[in-house]
Amino acid sequence: HVQLVESGGGSVQAGGSLRLSCELTGVVAHTHCMGWIRQAPGKEREGVAAMTTDGEPTYADSVKGRFTLSRDNTMNIIHLQMNNLTPDDSAMYFCAADPTTVRCRPDYGGFAFWGQGTQVTVS
Repeated sequence: HVQLVESGGGSVQAGGSLRLSCELTGVVAHTHCMGWIRQAPGKEREGVAAMTTDGEPTYADSVKGRFTLSRDNTMNIIHLQMNNLTPDDSAMYFCAADPTTVRCRPDYGGFAFWGQGTQVTVS
């Protein structure tokens, strides 16, 4: 069955960095849109970054210039490098995936597959 396995996250001081990783398993194709969505307590869910196999990553305005999304296409793994973190970045970060390619953006509301989430806390 389809599964998203996340790793990384944790606690860091403002200005620090963290790296999140996510592997998509249980699918044959390596063309899925994959990305990260975050949600903080009392706030709406926010798409952070997303990318297809052969496209450029797209980012939420709030993280542009600080976060970098990369992808190992041979293994359906994505990495989110988060630099210059601020307390506003504190949230549960969820990895998500979907067969879509043309609608692959962080604010895509139709991701079919979700990970369990990993907590990022910036103090």
